[in-house]
Amino acid sequence: MHTFTRRRLALALTAGLVATPALIVACGGGSNAVDPGVPNDPNIVFGPAPSVFPPGAQMAVIQGDPSKAAAEFTVRLRLPDGYVIPPHTHPTDENVTVIDGTFKVGMGTTFTETGMLVLPRGGFVTAPALHAHFAKAQGVTTVQVHAIGPFALTYVNPADLPK
Repeated sequence: MHTFTRRRLALALTAGLVATPALIVACGGGSNAVDPGVPNDPNIVFGPAPSVFPPGAQMAVIQGDPSKAAAEFTVRLRLPDGYVIPPHTHPTDENVTVIDGTFKVGMGTTFTETGMLVLPRGGFVTAPALHAHFAKAQGVTTVQVHAIGPFALTYVNPADLPK
């Protein structure tokens, strides 16, 4: 897909999301999408996600150390059907590729399914640093997150922090 076409697609998709100064760059899993890898790679070992995530998520570190400042890292999250990540922010851009399943993403400080971007396998989204966003898995979903550490997740509503 040409850069101009991608930009037009990204603008069209984000225009309908929400009225916010934040920009989400998105690319669907169409015929020109790059295959992000084998979703069930036997070499990837998942364990419980850090306690900052609501219960039920599993995580695997693919590359780097998420706790290391100013260093790249890549993790995969496996989410059960219907799993919700409440509105939150990160200190750096978060780049997410859908490996398997369907990942729904929205921008803003209040979770709502209205206007969420629906990303199929191969879909990609960037949530900008310090801009509130939220997500929901449709079906068992695996996403790959690439960012600069240290990984931090700050909930908009402190009551959303898992106990």
